[in-house]
Amino acid sequence: MKKVFCIGELLIDFVGQGGHPSLTKTDQFLKKAGGAPANVAAAVSRLDGLSYFVGAVGSDPFGNFLAETLEKEAVGTNFLQRVSTFTTLAFVNLGADGERDFVFSRGADRELTYDKALAGKFFQQIVHFGAATSFLGGSLEHTYSTYLEDAMANEALISFDPNYRHDLHRFDPKDFIKKSLHFISKANLIKLSEEEAKLLANTNDLEEACRFFHSMTHGTICITLGKQGTLLSLDSDQRATIPTIPVKAIDTTGSGDAFIGCLLATLSKAPSTSILKDKEWMTKAVSIANKAGAFTAKNFGAIAALPRAEDLM
Repeated sequence: MKKVFCIGELLIDFVGQGGHPSLTKTDQFLKKAGGAPANVAAAVSRLDGLSYFVGAVGSDPFGNFLAETLEKEAVGTNFLQRVSTFTTLAFVNLGADGERDFVFSRGADRELTYDKALAGKFFQQIVHFGAATSFLGGSLEHTYSTYLEDAMANEALISFDPNYRHDLHRFDPKDFIKKSLHFISKANLIKLSEEEAKLLANTNDLEEACRFFHSMTHGTICITLGKQGTLLSLDSDQRATIPTIPVKAIDTTGSGDAFIGCLLATLSKAPSTSILKDKEWMTKAVSIANKAGAFTAKNFGAIAALPRAEDLM
């Protein structure tokens, strides 16, 4: 079984209560562990995979809570750094349909520094780049890019999810697009939301978007479509929409992370990375991942809502 290294942010989600239409009116919040790469690491672990989180939290009570949460989820914390900067916070508002918007108060996540000892551990393993905050400068961005080079040099399976957040990139989306396309060009597996695919390819036509991405990458592309399932694109000519199961969405916060976490857990047990181009195998794997995403959406919270293997039977 391959190890799955998830690089990026681990933070506190303060989830608004009371069903208000915006954060402006919200006056009660529930504290939850969050951060897309951390969610993915927990999803892999819950589905009997072997995952490690690589990121930074503060040396404060919130950082303690987050470290303890990962340990309870059996996620490896060997490469979790503790820094003097306060732990990153995200304030989340849930709409009536379970969709959400974010406002971030960035802190410790940006302080992640490069650990040379980690690079050799990537050899023929899986490295997932899924940080929403990774392209905002500072030590994290430099470290993130250096680990991408290390993953390539060590023949790792590279997974990428840009995790676009409007609040973080509204002032310079062109920079986000440029940096995301670089990672897409290097990745073996690319997971995008419908919004991200259209933004990055500058088109509302998903077929055209897939052709655009395949012009720069040999990777397999998964575009999640909510209730419609997932558009699986193996190359410029092979595409299919894989349906999902119907659920009443309560909170979609961790659905995309559950999807890619489930897919990576399945890939970690596959005999070869060439399986990414096997249409029958990938169709089955994406179908299970769709189920993981749907299961998470019908529950509250991110990590707390993730499925275990028995939930997907």
